[in-house]
Amino acid sequence: MAPDIHEQLSVLGVPVRTRMLGLLEQAELGVGEVARITQVPQSTASRHLKVLHDEGWVIRRKVGTSALFRIRPELDGARAELWAVVRKAIDERWPDDVWRLKAVLADRDASTTEFFGRLGREWSRVRDLLYGTDFLLDVWPAMLPPDAVVADLGCGPGDLLERLAPWVRGVVGVDREPEMLRVAGERLADQDNVTLVSADLEALDLPAGSLDLAICMLVLHHIEHPERVLHSAAPALRSQGRLVVVDMVRHDREEYRRTMGHRHLGFSREDLEGLAEGSGLTLRQHRVLPPAPEAEGPALFVATFDAVRRDHDR
Repeated sequence: MAPDIHEQLSVLGVPVRTRMLGLLEQAELGVGEVARITQVPQSTASRHLKVLHDEGWVIRRKVGTSALFRIRPELDGARAELWAVVRKAIDERWPDDVWRLKAVLADRDASTTEFFGRLGREWSRVRDLLYGTDFLLDVWPAMLPPDAVVADLGCGPGDLLERLAPWVRGVVGVDREPEMLRVAGERLADQDNVTLVSADLEALDLPAGSLDLAICMLVLHHIEHPERVLHSAAPALRSQGRLVVVDMVRHDREEYRRTMGHRHLGFSREDLEGLAEGSGLTLRQHRVLPPAPEAEGPALFVATFDAVRRDHDR
């Protein structure tokens, strides 16, 4: 039923309500902010906002235990006609409301700045307590081009593939262990853009120029001849494709050879440059990652290799 014109006249017949509507047309405000701007007690502001809400002039949004109000985006019928007439007189009659609104909004920005300034270095800890850290692993694949094809070399049970698959055109998981591929296959059974390949990383035979990105994470130190991984991965990368390697920096924990079957005790930047020599890959960036306080293993690095432009790519 269309709103009755006389009922709506009675709603706007109280000046403070028209002032509130004028404010709520410019910004979404809480009860306390409305009270501060119109200089009425908070209980009075709350009562008038309830009338405006019940009569369909404003909408309310709950934020925790508080509520924020704003004018209804599309007023209808009598409300729209009345507001078109009343709106013109508000700023001229109560100009101080405009200045107090600006002050309230400035204080709101200052409070946010003060909050983050006060937290400073503690913000990362607070963020982790509120949201955890796993979300970061799910955010970065969204930055990849949606038409990209990405390979995980040494994919294991498919942890990384699962995060990549929703965001790119195709993912390729490569591993030599049948059990790992079986688990990955079950895990990714509902994804139609996943290809699993059983292969030794030292002798990859992926289609030439089929990958935009290849990732080799915590795998190279298990490989007898890691240079062969780079040499066999390079042809599968498209022009301007990239190989990302994450592994341990050089360390002296000899017991890892015995207890965990490591073939290499990490890699230095110079080691990586030597592994890439003659492969068609160029080491572009190398960065040692800050170790997590709870981590017991050696520090890790991330290195990126760019595919050298080949004659048939020109």
